[in-house]
Amino acid sequence: MRRFWSRGILFRLLKKSRSRSRQATQVKRMSSSHGARRKANTLPQFNNVEASHPDTPAEVQSLFGKVRTYVKPSGGEWAIPNASDALKHRAEEHQRLQELKASLNAVKDRLSNKDVHVWHQHTNATNRAGKVIAAVRSTANAEICTQAWCKFYEILGSFHLLPEKALWSGELNTVHLCEAPGAFITALNHHIKTSEATRYCDWCWVANTLNPYHEANGGGKTIADDRLIANTLPWWFFGSDNTGDIMAQKHLLDLHNFVSNMRTVDLVTADGSFDCQENPDEQEALVASLHYCEATAALLLLSPGGSFVLKMFTLYEHSSVCLLYLLNCCFHSVNVFKPATSKAGNSEAYVVCLNYNGKEAVRPLLSKLMRHYGADLADREALFPRSVIPESFLKQHEEVCLYFHTLQVKTITENLQLFQEMSAERSQELEHVRDSMAQEYLQRFQVSFLPRRQWVSRGTVRPACSMVPAGRPAGQKKQTGSFNERRTLQTLSWRERVRRSCHAAWIQTHCTEDGEAGCILEGPLSSCSVDSWYVVIGAALQAVRNSPFCEGELLNHLNEALADTAVDWTRLPPCGSCHVSCTASVLSEAAGSCALQAGSVKEVKKQCLVFGSDSVWGACHSQIGDLVLKLRSEPSFSLSLLHDGEPLYQQQLLDCVSYSLQTLSSGDALLLPVLSALTRVTAAVVLCLHVCFCSISFKCPRPSGVVGALLVCVGFRPKAAARLIPFLTDVQRSVSDLLKQDEALSKSGPGGGGQVLQFVPMEELLNGGLMEFLWTMNSEIIHQKLHLLMEPQLQDSEPSVFTKTSQKRRYNLAISSDPTLNHF
Repeated sequence: MRRFWSRGILFRLLKKSRSRSRQATQVKRMSSSHGARRKANTLPQFNNVEASHPDTPAEVQSLFGKVRTYVKPSGGEWAIPNASDALKHRAEEHQRLQELKASLNAVKDRLSNKDVHVWHQHTNATNRAGKVIAAVRSTANAEICTQAWCKFYEILGSFHLLPEKALWSGELNTVHLCEAPGAFITALNHHIKTSEATRYCDWCWVANTLNPYHEANGGGKTIADDRLIANTLPWWFFGSDNTGDIMAQKHLLDLHNFVSNMRTVDLVTADGSFDCQENPDEQEALVASLHYCEATAALLLLSPGGSFVLKMFTLYEHSSVCLLYLLNCCFHSVNVFKPATSKAGNSEAYVVCLNYNGKEAVRPLLSKLMRHYGADLADREALFPRSVIPESFLKQHEEVCLYFHTLQVKTITENLQLFQEMSAERSQELEHVRDSMAQEYLQRFQVSFLPRRQWVSRGTVRPACSMVPAGRPAGQKKQTGSFNERRTLQTLSWRERVRRSCHAAWIQTHCTEDGEAGCILEGPLSSCSVDSWYVVIGAALQAVRNSPFCEGELLNHLNEALADTAVDWTRLPPCGSCHVSCTASVLSEAAGSCALQAGSVKEVKKQCLVFGSDSVWGACHSQIGDLVLKLRSEPSFSLSLLHDGEPLYQQQLLDCVSYSLQTLSSGDALLLPVLSALTRVTAAVVLCLHVCFCSISFKCPRPSGVVGALLVCVGFRPKAAARLIPFLTDVQRSVSDLLKQDEALSKSGPGGGGQVLQFVPMEELLNGGLMEFLWTMNSEIIHQKLHLLMEPQLQDSEPSVFTKTSQKRRYNLAISSDPTLNHF
C-alpha cells in the first residue's frame, strides 16, 4: 500500500514540475494592476467604519498583537537537558501557574449554568472578529473557509513561517498533523497561489489525521468532515494500521519513512485536540500526551531551518512547561500567539517555532522520546525535572501565562456582563469594531481572490459529510443545554438519552413500507475501475464506532444500547405494529421485475437464489411466476458492537456473493440478507452487486423478522460479474488467511491480528447513488433495532430474551480494552 501513496505524491511533484515552466512564461503577461483592481472590486462593504468610536482603531490594532516571544539569555543558559534526566522524575506543580489555573477555572465555572446554544449566539455577537470569515468568503473565494482557515492565514501573515531557503530553491514541502478537515492546507495553498514570493513555488504536502473512514475511530476524537480528504486521498497518510493515529509509535515511524522522498520538510503544523467538554477544567492535562507526540513528530520530521506550528491551550501544567522549554532549546525563536480570529474567550493559543536547529542537537533526547512514545507519554514521569529548567525560563513562562490569562478572564467577564444587559449604544460600538476588524484583516494580510481551478480539491468526489442533515454535526457530539445539564444527562440511562435526542420521535415511529420505498440502485454499474481496486489491511476492529455510511449520532445511540443491553435477537418478539414484508410479496415483486426487464422476449425460466432458512422461505412454492427458487443458508451472525465488522461474518458474506456471481445466469435474481452496511467491506459488497445487477432494492425489516435488511437484486449480468470474480477470489483468500493467523495468535497468547478493512477505493464508495442507498438502508436498520429495544414489552421480557449481566459485562470489557479509545 505504501507504493500506492508514494506514487500519488511523486505524480503530483512531476505534474507540478512540468507545469512550472508553463507558469513562468505566463508571469510576464499578468498585470499586477489588474490583480489589484480585481481585489479592490471584491472588497465587501462595511457599515460606516469611519464613524466608529475613536478608540476603535487602537482596539483593532491590539487584537492583532496578542503575542509573546521568549527571549533567550546570552551565554547558552537554555540548553537541551541530558537524555538521562528525561522521563525519570515525577511532575512538580508550579504554584504560581496553578494559582492562575484555579483563577481561570473559577471564572469559567460561572458559565456552567448557561445554555451552550444561547451562550454561543451571544459570544458570536461580541466576537470582534466575527465578520472576518464572511468577508474572506466574499472577497477571496477561499476553499474550506472556516475559522481555522482564517487563523492559519493570519499566522502566515504574522510570521516568516516559510523558510527563505525553501522559497529561494523553489521547492516547498510541508507536513500537516491532525489536520482534518484540512483548512490549514487550503489556507497555505491560498497564500502560496496569491503571493508573489511563492506563487511559482513547487509545493508538496502530506497530511495526517484520524481516518474518518476507519470504523474504530469515533467519539469526540475523529473529525468526520471529509470535504478535502475525499478528493485528495493520496496525500493523506493513515499508516499501516489505517487508523491515522499519530499517537502510535509505529505510525510515527511509518510517517517518517513515508516523507523520506521529500528532499526537505520545511513546515510541520499540528492542530490536534479532542472533545474535553465533559471535563473542561482539565483540558490541558487531557491533551498533554497528544502535544508531546505532535512535538516529537515535528522534531523527527523537520529539516534544519524548518518551522513548527503547534496548537495548545493553557500552559499551566508541568508538562507544558517542559514542552515549551524543549521547543525553545530546539528553535531559534518561539512565540505564543493568539490570533485575532481565535475567539478571545477560549484558551486556545498557537506556539509558533521558527528556524529549527536540526535533529543532531536533540538526537539523544529524541531517541528516548520515541522509545517512550505513545498515548500516555505525558501521563508517566515528567519530561524533565524542575531542577534542570532555568529560573530565567520559568519567569518568562509565568509572564506569558499571566498575559494570556488576563486577556481570557477579561473577555469572559465582559461577555458575562453583556449577557445580563447590552445597551443599543454598546451593540452599535461592537458592530463598528467588527466591521473594522474584517476590513483590517483583509488589508493587513492582503487577502486576494483565488479562482476555483487553483483550489487544492477539484471536488469530483462527494464527501460523506454532505449526507449529514443540515444543522447536525458531522459525527461529533452536538452540545446542547448547559454544562450542568449535560453532566446530568450522562447519569441517565441510554433510553432516557434517546428520548431526549432529536431522533426520539422517529425511533419510536413504527416501521412502514415507505422506509425503503423508491430507494433503488439502478445498474449494472459500468463506470468502476476494477483494475485499480486494492486490498487495505489494518489492525482488527474491536468495535464499529464510526461509519461514512450512516449518521454518527444514530450509531452512537445504537452502540450505547448494545453496550448496556444483551438481547437474543433470534428470540426477540417482533413489534406487532410494524410492517414486515412477507416472503410471497418479496418474491412476487422480484418476479415482476425480472419479467419487466425480459420484455416480450420469451426466455427460459429465471432462477432466484435465496440465502435464507427453509423455515422462512420453504413455505413458498418452489416456483413463483417465472422464478425458480433455490435456497442456500445465510451468513450467521451475533449482534455486537462490531455490527457487520466481524471478520467471520464478512468471510461468509463474501462467500455468498462469490458463489452467486459464479452460479447465476443472465437475468436471474438474488435475495441476500445483510446485518448492516456500516463497514467499508460490506459497502464494497453492495457495490459489487451494483456492478452485476440491473437493480438493487432492500426490505427492512426483512421477512424473517430477524434484524437487518434483505437485498433484492434483479437482472444478473454475467459479463459484468466476470470482471469481479478474480479480484473477489483474492479478497476471500486474504480474509481467510487473516482469520487463520488470528486463530493462531489467539492460541499462542494475547494479541490482535489484522483484518481486511477495505477492498474498493473510498472514492468509488462515495460516488454515485451508492451513498444515498447505504445511508437510507443503514438508517432503517438502526431505526428497527432501536425501535425494538425501546419497546416496553422488551423491558418486561423473560431472561432468555433479555439479560443484563454476563453479556453486558463482555461488551463493557470490549470497550474499555480497545486501544482506539486513546486516539485524539
